[in-house]
Amino acid sequence: MLAYILSGLVTGAVFAVMASGLTLSYAATGVFNFAHGAVGFLTALVFFELNVGLGWPGWAAALVAVLGFAPLLGYGLHRAMFRGLAQAGETAQIVATIGLTIALPALGLLIADLVAEPFGLPPADATALPHGVGPYPAVEVAFGFDSDQVITFCVAILVAAGLWLFMRHTPYGLRMRAAVDRRRLATLRGIDADASSALAWTLSSGLAGLAGVLAVPVVGLDSGAFTVLLFASATASVFGRLRSIPWTFAAGLGLGVVQNLVAGYADFAAEVTGLRTAVPVILLFAGLVLLNRSRERVAGSAAEDAPPPDYLADLPVWRRRLPWLVALAALLVWTFTRPADDFYVGVVAQGLVLALIFCSFVVVTGIGGMVNLAQAAFAAMAALTCGWAFASGWPLPVAILVGVLAAAAVGVLVALPALRLGGRILTLATLALALLADQVLFQVDAFSNGTIGWPLPAISFGVADTTDPRVRVVLLLVLIGLVGLLVRNLERSVSGRAILAVRSAPAAAATVGVSGPRTKIMLFALASAIAGLGGVLYATSKGSITATDLPAFAGFVWLAVVVLQGVRRIGGAVLGGLIAAVFPELLAGWGISAHVGAILFGTGGMILAKHPDGVLAQLAEARHRRRIRGRAETSSPSPPALSPSGRTLAEPQENLAEVQGQGPVLELQSVVAGYGDVTVLRGVDLAVHPGEVVALLGANGAGKSTACAVAAGDVPVTAGAILLDGHDVTAWPAHRRARAGVLLAPEGRGVFPGLTVEENLRTWLEAPDPVYERLPQLAARRTVLAGALSGGEQQLLTLAPALVRPPRVLIADEPSLGLAPLVVEQIFALFAELRERGVALLLVEEKATEALAVADRVAFMRLGRVTWTGPRSEVDTDRLTAAYLGVSS
Repeated sequence: MLAYILSGLVTGAVFAVMASGLTLSYAATGVFNFAHGAVGFLTALVFFELNVGLGWPGWAAALVAVLGFAPLLGYGLHRAMFRGLAQAGETAQIVATIGLTIALPALGLLIADLVAEPFGLPPADATALPHGVGPYPAVEVAFGFDSDQVITFCVAILVAAGLWLFMRHTPYGLRMRAAVDRRRLATLRGIDADASSALAWTLSSGLAGLAGVLAVPVVGLDSGAFTVLLFASATASVFGRLRSIPWTFAAGLGLGVVQNLVAGYADFAAEVTGLRTAVPVILLFAGLVLLNRSRERVAGSAAEDAPPPDYLADLPVWRRRLPWLVALAALLVWTFTRPADDFYVGVVAQGLVLALIFCSFVVVTGIGGMVNLAQAAFAAMAALTCGWAFASGWPLPVAILVGVLAAAAVGVLVALPALRLGGRILTLATLALALLADQVLFQVDAFSNGTIGWPLPAISFGVADTTDPRVRVVLLLVLIGLVGLLVRNLERSVSGRAILAVRSAPAAAATVGVSGPRTKIMLFALASAIAGLGGVLYATSKGSITATDLPAFAGFVWLAVVVLQGVRRIGGAVLGGLIAAVFPELLAGWGISAHVGAILFGTGGMILAKHPDGVLAQLAEARHRRRIRGRAETSSPSPPALSPSGRTLAEPQENLAEVQGQGPVLELQSVVAGYGDVTVLRGVDLAVHPGEVVALLGANGAGKSTACAVAAGDVPVTAGAILLDGHDVTAWPAHRRARAGVLLAPEGRGVFPGLTVEENLRTWLEAPDPVYERLPQLAARRTVLAGALSGGEQQLLTLAPALVRPPRVLIADEPSLGLAPLVVEQIFALFAELRERGVALLLVEEKATEALAVADRVAFMRLGRVTWTGPRSEVDTDRLTAAYLGVSS
């Protein structure tokens, strides 16, 4: 047993290193990088060419590949793609990284092929024999372990220790952890979240590269093996809850040991084909279900995955349908002018089979907002069930129906985790189930008929059958049309409105009696049935079906193809299917390397970071813009636009006397701002002078918090200007304004709950000791996580750094919210002290009595406008009533 454990620790060390990088990048940026294994492969390829191809020593080649190439690759990908993906929806994030998974290995192999002959380098393919980092051949050390295995384990331990020290005991690690904990608050504390993300991607890629170099002697130069390695490592990340690097590392080591023990001692596993190799997948699914229940919004809520505008809404129906009708007519004419044995007609028919399967993504992802990577497994399930039923003597139509129903039934089973999970966790869960079916269920000989598979005849219509590809084209066009009608009617029906409600606001949908579980199960069943029908037609077109014809990883790529074209439209599925089938054949016919197609596909994934709605939405937008330009050229000149200063929106406020003869340190000039298409501030003018407290009062929804966020740089300005010491800082991001002395204490406690009290203080201060002298209650809890403090202690922690390092401007949004009266008194005493030290304070407070007690000037807001400003002495009951109740004073 000891030998199994020790060898499992070596395997687990590779899992742990790769999983640590995966956790680091996800925790710091929110993007789950499916291309993490591809980065490891590309680094391993560079190591192989330097070591085996150019003859460099293993250690030198590893240093250049791991410490040079991999980090530069990570930083370049951050600049080119990941930075934009952080603000994109989950579907775009998943698809873009899938594109990289395909493109990066293809790019590396293409370059290797091009330079191999001129430089006399060995071929870089699955037949290559890479060396390890240590001496070659590897030297026997002890207990049956060679030098490469010992190096792997020792390096992994050193990396784990170094990464822990970096994250816990350096300012860079603290900033990254703060950005992970609360990204928005980190920027308000002067932390450049973009720079932290760049560092995270650089380190993450370095770890992926290290895992690739350590693993390449075992797995070889096989990009598919590195993708499998990624998903095994993802299991460790899941057990670390995609946040804790120490737990992730420990889980990686444990995974290697468990896999070895199952292979060596679990005799029952030998009776179930594929069970031993499926251990990581089983643990991945178990960890997702048991440890990672989604407590946030599910995939596709309106906050993150809003549908694109309908740019064709102003066109009549016939204009919207005309391009598709013309394309359909052209395709039918072309098809029936070709001979029955024409190769490209068969390719188009194959593309339409894929298009039918891709329609299932339109249902579950485009309409339902759930990213499901098990569609290939549903197609395979239906095809194999149909083959088994037909071989058992059932008529072909009945066998087809049984296959489709089997896929729908499996879809319902897969939907059960969807009732508990959401977002990326659901995506990983469906992929785990697909891999489990691929490695275990489809390997059962009684179900798949071994490597022979099941033969299936063509579908006959009396006068013709589907051996003629032209008949297949017509049949598939009819079926896709019927699915399109089904989808359109579904969207317009009561069920469609229920789906939209559950997708956009699950809690609100439940309050009006819409069943979220029933809706999700219906979507999964329908999408699975459509994928199953496509799988059956794939099998009948091919004449047989085997367990390897529709692998689980195919669904991984299929989703990316559909989303690149437009997953919300049936047209996107059709276009995606045709491209997936026709484009590789065209490249082969032109003598172009297949790697080029994969690279172009990855480029499409990078474009998706900027245009997440796909090609069809971009084309519709382009048509819309052309129409707008055409109308503008033929219409009369439009009236002149309002001045961007926005002075027409609100009259300038009365110019009050400056405090102590000084100009304002912070000034909002005719500011217009809001969220998306909703305007909140409608021409706000406000100034705060040094050593002055300005109380901003008004009812809920008046725009007070938005004004604070705009002043701090957290919300962009549509019109107007923000001045700091007379300098225009409107374009400055929040972290730059914070570094210039503008500190926002946001509503609801401005602390990082996942950091300790001392770590919270160090995000603003170099040394927190002066804070402990002033506030001994914080000193007593310096090692406690901020999230475990009471509300009053959290608010003191928020404001305490300003006592030691006073900002130029302190903006406090609802500082007394939810606090006891004694704590409120202490908080306002701090404000008075800061005012005496020359700090300009902008105070937003619902409790007017406390605010007026400390304020020098008062500004009332109503409906996004400042309706009155003046000295505190001029505030009376009538004005307060007007501000809070909206009645005339």
